[in-house]
Amino acid sequence: MTVLTTERLILRDWTDDPADLARIYDIYSRPEVSRYLGMASGLPMTNPAQAVERLRIWQERHADDGGRYGTWAIEVRETGQVVGTVLLKPLPGRDESRRTDDIEVGWHLHPDAWGHGYATEAAHAAVAREFAAGTREIYAVVSPSNEPSMAVARRLGMRHVGQRTDWYGGELLETFVLTAQMPDRSRTT
Repeated sequence: MTVLTTERLILRDWTDDPADLARIYDIYSRPEVSRYLGMASGLPMTNPAQAVERLRIWQERHADDGGRYGTWAIEVRETGQVVGTVLLKPLPGRDESRRTDDIEVGWHLHPDAWGHGYATEAAHAAVAREFAAGTREIYAVVSPSNEPSMAVARRLGMRHVGQRTDWYGGELLETFVLTAQMPDRSRTT
């Protein structure tokens, strides 16, 4: 199911279609991708069958979200190629079993798709949609060594607020925040 579209991209649910499962494995078996995903268990993937389990985890995580949050495939409109994942979800707390009220935007792209602006474009669409739903702040949390993802956060207009350990089991993460622009109601006509 298509969730969002942009000029170049379709953001959609990952499916159990063999092509999607193969692409999940291709992306998440790569050390250059998984090294930045910190405490995520089971990465990098070492067996294509693990893609089925990863998809199940994503589907269960968002089953009660009514489509508002998700872990979505990023597909290039022109080619149909899936280039990565964009996610929008409540951040897990330090114990990782409970969601916080803090909303995260994130992206994981296949190395062949790096440098094309896909992460920025996909994340921008997800952020705009969430702000329209009423969320006031959205976070990006990034491994301290992941300079390319920090650059994406900055291109999104996110402000770096330092390193924090509030989420993902207390992992030390570079934290960026974007605050919704509120209309100026002080003017009268």
